[in-house]
Amino acid sequence: MEPEIDLAAFKKIGMIQQKQKEYFAMRLRTVGGDLTAPQLKKISEIAEKYGKGEVHLSTRQGLEIHNVHHTNLEKARLELEPAGIYMGACGPRVRIVVACPGEATCRWGIIDTKILAAELDKKYFREDTPHKFKLSVTGCPHNCAKATENDIGVMGALLPRWIASFCNDCQLCVNICPTKAIERLEDKTAKTKKPGYILRKKKCINCSICTLSCPANSWVIAIKGYNLFIGGTMGKIPRLGTILKKLITSKEELHALIEKSLRYYQREGRKKERFGHMIDRIGWVKVKEELLHGKQG
Repeated sequence: MEPEIDLAAFKKIGMIQQKQKEYFAMRLRTVGGDLTAPQLKKISEIAEKYGKGEVHLSTRQGLEIHNVHHTNLEKARLELEPAGIYMGACGPRVRIVVACPGEATCRWGIIDTKILAAELDKKYFREDTPHKFKLSVTGCPHNCAKATENDIGVMGALLPRWIASFCNDCQLCVNICPTKAIERLEDKTAKTKKPGYILRKKKCINCSICTLSCPANSWVIAIKGYNLFIGGTMGKIPRLGTILKKLITSKEELHALIEKSLRYYQREGRKKERFGHMIDRIGWVKVKEELLHGKQG
C-alpha cells in the first residue's frame, strides 16, 4: 500500500494537490521573479522527468511544475535544491515576494527593488498568518509590481523640487504630469524674470516623470524614499491597499512599519480573514494610529 499523503505538510511548502488527486503542482520559490539560466534549465529537466514537460508561470512571478505524481515529489525536490531552487508556499502564510526590476534597469525606477525584496523574503517567507499574506516591491508609482494589490506593498517615491534658474519655460512638466500637480504661474520671478512653476504636493503621486523628463534639469529630487501601502487584496472581495505612510526616507523605519503591520495582523486577524478585511472590520483610523504611534506588539 502507498503511504498516506499529508496534504497539510505538502501544502505548506507549495506542493498543491490537483483535481487528479494522485498528482501535484510543485510551486517553486522565487524572489522578485528572478532565476538564473542554469536554474531554468534544471527546472525544465525536472518538468520533463517527473511532470509532462511543461512549466506554468503564476500570476505572482512564481513557477510551477504540474502533473507530478505524489511518489515523485520528494525526489524532484531533492534534485532541485542543489541548483538553489527551493519550494514555495501555499495556504495561510507569507508567500513569495514579487518585485519589478527597479532602478537597476528601469529608467523610471526610484529604489533598488531586488535588494529590498530579498530582505523581506529572508525575514518573513513562509511565516504562519491568519490567511495568505503577499508582499510586493515596486520601483515607482507606475506600480508594475502592483503594490496596491498586495497585503503589504512598498513603492519607490520621490518629491521633486523646481530650480528656477535652470528652467527654460518649455512647459513640458505641466503637460506630462499625470495628476496635473505642476502649475505654471504667470507672474514672473524676481531673479529670472520668467514665469514660475509650483508643485501642488497634495496632487503629487511621487513619481519620477518630471525629474527624468525635464530637458533643462530644472526639476530635481528633493526627497527620495518609499510609500507604504497595506491591506491590498484581489480575489472574491477586492480591496486596494491603503497608504500607511508616504515618503519614508529611512529603510530602518520602513522595515519597522512592515514588522509592526505583519505582527498586528498575526495578532488581530481572524482565521481566513485577509489583512485588508481585518483593517475594515477594526477601522482604518484605529489601525493607522496603532501602527504609526502604538507600541510594538
